[in-house]
Amino acid sequence: MSSALLTPLDSLADWRGGLDRGLGRLITLLGDGQLLDPQAHALTDALRQRLASDRLVLAFVAEFSRGKSELINALFFADAGRRVLPATPGRTTMCPVELAWDAQQPPALSLLPIGSRSGGLTVAAARGQPALWQQVPLPVGDADGLAQALQPVTRTLRVTVDEARALGFWNDEQPQHNPPRDAQDRVEVPAWRHALINWPHPLLRRGLVVLDTPGLNAIGAEPELTLALLPSAHAAVFVLAADTGVTQSDLTVWRDHLGDRGCERFVVLNKIDALADPLLDAAQIEAQVQRQCLQAAATLGVEPGRVFALSARQALAARVQQDESALAASRLPALESALMTQLLPQRAQVIGRMVEDGLLALQQAAQRRLDDRRRQTDGQLAELRSLRGKSAARLKLVSHRLAGEAEAFERCAPRLAALRVVLGRQLQDLQAGLGGDRLREAVQRMHDDSAHSLFKLGAAKAFAELGRQLGAQLDEAERRADEITQMLRASQRPLNAEFGFELVLLPPPVLDEARTELRRIEAGYGRYVGLTQVWRLSQPAFMARFTRMLQSRLRIVFEGAAQAIELWGRAIGNQIDDQLRERRRALAQRRDAHDRIRDAEDGLERSIQGLEAQEAQLKGLAERLATEVDQLRLLAATPPPTEAPRPARLQLVPAAATPTTPPPARGAA
Repeated sequence: MSSALLTPLDSLADWRGGLDRGLGRLITLLGDGQLLDPQAHALTDALRQRLASDRLVLAFVAEFSRGKSELINALFFADAGRRVLPATPGRTTMCPVELAWDAQQPPALSLLPIGSRSGGLTVAAARGQPALWQQVPLPVGDADGLAQALQPVTRTLRVTVDEARALGFWNDEQPQHNPPRDAQDRVEVPAWRHALINWPHPLLRRGLVVLDTPGLNAIGAEPELTLALLPSAHAAVFVLAADTGVTQSDLTVWRDHLGDRGCERFVVLNKIDALADPLLDAAQIEAQVQRQCLQAAATLGVEPGRVFALSARQALAARVQQDESALAASRLPALESALMTQLLPQRAQVIGRMVEDGLLALQQAAQRRLDDRRRQTDGQLAELRSLRGKSAARLKLVSHRLAGEAEAFERCAPRLAALRVVLGRQLQDLQAGLGGDRLREAVQRMHDDSAHSLFKLGAAKAFAELGRQLGAQLDEAERRADEITQMLRASQRPLNAEFGFELVLLPPPVLDEARTELRRIEAGYGRYVGLTQVWRLSQPAFMARFTRMLQSRLRIVFEGAAQAIELWGRAIGNQIDDQLRERRRALAQRRDAHDRIRDAEDGLERSIQGLEAQEAQLKGLAERLATEVDQLRLLAATPPPTEAPRPARLQLVPAAATPTTPPPARGAA
């Protein structure tokens, strides 16, 4: 009995594959037609890389003992015929666990020791250093061996209070959050900081990444989980216990880490089997379940349709025993249906819009070059056809006209070159305003202002000032882009009118996406500089990690804005270069044709025939380009179906052989 997500993920993967193959055909067509300039080549490479590396990240968040790991087992690993992830009463998931599949690496469990936190190294940086991780090979085709190999994720260590304080698990100002001491005055902490499971499960092979998070204390102790991993998830499943509903600790997790996230959020009331009561009939028990769902929805501020009551334990047992009626009674299919009908189509729309935008840019650039070539060819044909039966005087007149056009070209070329120089200088200055140096300076000012304030009470003000400064930088970039646009408008009009160019004024990029992401970062990181977090800000290690991760997130935003400006500038510059190149090529071709006409009596007809063939070829190329782009845009705008799967029994792993080299760490985002 396979997961209901398998078929829609298959559809999504096939759809992405179809888009990639279509882009491959388009690249071949553009290359054969000499329409693939460096900018178009870079754009198609970026689109194909995005399609190949796209992943669907699903995060499971809960307090301890809510049955989160059991839910993951029921959703994704029931085909193993047993529990795969450790899921026993009490605390099981002690560190963030990512489940994914990288075909370039062998199946393995990679564990990052908790001691790596003391050096200030981020998990993102540690991913590129395989030597820091402990590797546990995972057996292929052995479910019992797999479950046993994954047991180390539950390991803990006993350390002194000083060691716990250095690792971030002990805070003297917040004693209610500290772990209990044992008889030897030691406290329990996770043995690992992060775990990566590389496993060829059918769903993971299709691009799904599952993030299993630990409980509240571990989330609070590892800022990178909330500042980097959770924000990268496309959807989050928040797991509660049906018998308790939303407890105070559950509400704290929701408000601090999920309440204002931009991702899709689903709430699960697990363990409805605990509501069974021999003194109540089925209708009364169902009323209790519905009441708990409505109360959870009201408390968390979500739509009731986003709350799902189920029993993960019953669902896992039903799938292992292939009992369809018991699976329906567990109510797990309702959650799977919601993930299929809400999450997957939305992800497909994001990918489709990205591909459509890229295709439109490619088509416009290629069509401009084709139109210019056709105009030049039509002009040459009209000129050569007019020479049929004309006297030598007519030929001489054409020679004079050709010489005049060559002279005009020599006059316009320096003006275009000067325009390119001015454009390049202004674009360079514009991009410098979005560069990494200014960003580092702004973040460092925020860090210094926070550090110098009494008890770190000025951190919130410094953070708000940072957001204002960065927003002003984006506004300034747009203003300068508008100034460049006005300069180009004043320069292009006389060039088009005087020399017959077809320079098009491209609209400057709008940086709304960067602003939106900046607001998300402000909302997500702002909670860590408020009055309630003063005790954390007073810890130098926390503030240093906070600053590094904040700068890393902001760098991605500003690099994206700078890249949009760069692509816009390249498109303008390439347009100028293309038309200069095409004009130079057409002029040389006309000179060559004219020379052949003068050298041989039949040269005129041969030239006309050659140009007619060239005209037909350009027309056919334009039609094929339009057809290919229309088909691809239609495919991009048509999300894959999320139809119900046919019952089938999946093997735990495919029969393909796996490599034996040790894996470097890899991430989900």
